Amino acid sequence: MSSRYNHKITEEKWQNIWDEKNVFVADKKSHKKKYYVLEMFPYPSGKIHMGHVRNYTLGDVVARYKKMKGYNVLHPMGWDAFGLPAENAAITEKKHPLTWTYENIKTMKSQLLKMGLSLDWNREIATCHPDYYKHEQKFFIDMYKLGLAYKKEAEVNWDPVDKTVLANEQVIDGKGWRSGALVEKKKLSQWFLRISKYSEELLADLDKLNEWPNKVKVMQSNWIGKSVGAEIDFKITNEDFVFKKIKIFTTRPDTIFGATFLALSPDHEISKLLLDSDTNLKKFVNECKKVDPEKIKKGYKTNLCVEHPFIKNKKIPVFIANFILIEYGLGAIFGCPAHDQRDLEFAETYELEVINVVKPLNNNKDFHSNTNKAFSDDGIVVNSDFLNGLSTNDAKKKIIQILEKKKIGAKKINYKLRDWGISRQRFWGCPIPIVYKEDGTMEVVSEEELPVKLPKIDGFNEKSSTLDNFNEWKEYKSSSGENLIRETDTFDTFFESSWYYFRYCNARSNKPFEKDDIDYWLPVDQYIGGIEHAILHLLYSRFFTKALRDLGHINLSEPFKGLFTQGMVTHQTFKNISGEWIEPKYVENINGKFFDNNGKELKIGKIEKMSKSKKNVIDPNDIINLYGADTARWFMLSDSPPERDLQWTENGIISSNKFINKIWDFLEKYKNYQDKHKGVINDENVDRLKLIINEVTSNIENFQFNKSVAKIYEFVNLLNDYVSKIEISKEEYLWSLQKLALIIQPFI
Repeated sequence: MSSRYNHKITEEKWQNIWDEKNVFVADKKSHKKKYYVLEMFPYPSGKIHMGHVRNYTLGDVVARYKKMKGYNVLHPMGWDAFGLPAENAAITEKKHPLTWTYENIKTMKSQLLKMGLSLDWNREIATCHPDYYKHEQKFFIDMYKLGLAYKKEAEVNWDPVDKTVLANEQVIDGKGWRSGALVEKKKLSQWFLRISKYSEELLADLDKLNEWPNKVKVMQSNWIGKSVGAEIDFKITNEDFVFKKIKIFTTRPDTIFGATFLALSPDHEISKLLLDSDTNLKKFVNECKKVDPEKIKKGYKTNLCVEHPFIKNKKIPVFIANFILIEYGLGAIFGCPAHDQRDLEFAETYELEVINVVKPLNNNKDFHSNTNKAFSDDGIVVNSDFLNGLSTNDAKKKIIQILEKKKIGAKKINYKLRDWGISRQRFWGCPIPIVYKEDGTMEVVSEEELPVKLPKIDGFNEKSSTLDNFNEWKEYKSSSGENLIRETDTFDTFFESSWYYFRYCNARSNKPFEKDDIDYWLPVDQYIGGIEHAILHLLYSRFFTKALRDLGHINLSEPFKGLFTQGMVTHQTFKNISGEWIEPKYVENINGKFFDNNGKELKIGKIEKMSKSKKNVIDPNDIINLYGADTARWFMLSDSPPERDLQWTENGIISSNKFINKIWDFLEKYKNYQDKHKGVINDENVDRLKLIINEVTSNIENFQFNKSVAKIYEFVNLLNDYVSKIEISKEEYLWSLQKLALIIQPFI
């Protein structure tokens, strides 16, 4: 390996590497058979673990195999290098995030080099390098000019531990995706990308992704959340109230005769109006911020009522409820407790009427449920006047026709997907290229001023964690002498990881990418990554591709042709008596009990995905130093189907090492092999081995690498049997070793 990979990495040294004029001989566009293999974009956190090794080994099998089949293969590597962990670690270790990040890149790169991966290091990128992020700053400016980027005041998800805003997709069960802290709601002026504009296209194009797992497409479809329903106007009966009607959205207009309440979001315009004069309502809204609406349904009954649009003299009470979101629909619904579980729970809490208006298809009588479960399936409409006897689908069509005829409603399509909030309030990220004038207006940074770099800091500390604290950087004069203030928010790091696969195609170009290279290499033929990124990274990448297309940068609508979601590598977890996680290498098993290196017994935890937070990781260096890289790679591929989780076991790695040594022994035996066949080849033996070779190939094509490995075991065992019994000639032995060398080439 070239010595240029062993120097201390700094931003300046990286610049020297990237300025080299590399000639990619294999990239001749006349080479028709191309294959682009892409794996997850690693965050340089310090060291890789065996979970990383599995991901990259799977991709390496594909890349090596395709090269052997005559393809021109692009198999790059780079670093998703901005983000909170680097900043938090830098504060703890009293280092600059840039120093911490580049040191980690050097460490992790050295580990990957030891793995013998067929990566093209000439295309290496790091998102924290100005030569990378200057292009995305230009993308943002283009999006802003096209109306795809905008700023507005909005209620956002605030992570109190990481002290920054999170996108909706980064909140898992009400908690921050990295910190695990309970997310708070705050009103802030934030930057957004208009991903919602692409809701229908993002949804429809899922049908074109024939080489994606169905479970990922379902997850994205559910997140986009297309719903077809109706908007309905309910007349307010309070004559002196400033608003005369409440417009609601529903996906079940067929259940209109079962409506027994209306519910508004606390952020609905009517709720805000009532809030000004009702101290109890203010108290209620504050209380709602402290509870999870998925678990606890809370409501506040207003003094408002509305008329039922089809039942004469029926008044329906209006509530403000914590489970109604202003972001979805209109922030207002009618509640039909008999046929919506959420509405039923609310009705039971506030003793509201429950009216059954849909019966099951196989039930000839009116459906009356004595359970606490709402009937939400399709059926036959009952207790609904002119809708009686219709199927739910036919009833939806009819009620919409009547609503439109009476001019009190209309058919409506809604999407759950919200615009992507990209503002982050921390230092270690890409600066947003916006400046503010003295009169408060804003404008984009001129292209000549790009990249907008982060300020240089000595002694990085807690006060450095937001750009707002750096007045010398924040306040500056334009070339014309005008006083300007820079935007102090930075991009969400998913902004960087939404387009990196484009940059790989020509990583040293002064342009973000060359169109000819994009047309040749993309879409990515095979992308390999964990299903945990099904919503975040994969959805954002699809949006980014469509946005860059509409900006005129590319001629492409989808980034990834094939997607494979690998399983995790898992390991037992251990804790000491103080409740601290203990690494497996410091654990000793004595007669089925586990002890630390001080002889103190440990508590055994769950078998979980390898993670640094729970310290249940295996360092690849330890395995490579003890057994070699081939053993580590072989175990990653042999013990489980690649789409399933793989549990790390000491016995498994030892068994893999024995097999690697067995292959070496075969080579040594060949030198001294004496046969009695005088060069005659046994066709039957050769045919059996040929059949196995074909099955190895077929299994690689089907991503069943563990089955390929099993067939290689079969090949070796069969060959061992032939050699032990001297049933093959030396020529057959040589032929078999040559074929074995070929079929193991993608794996080790």
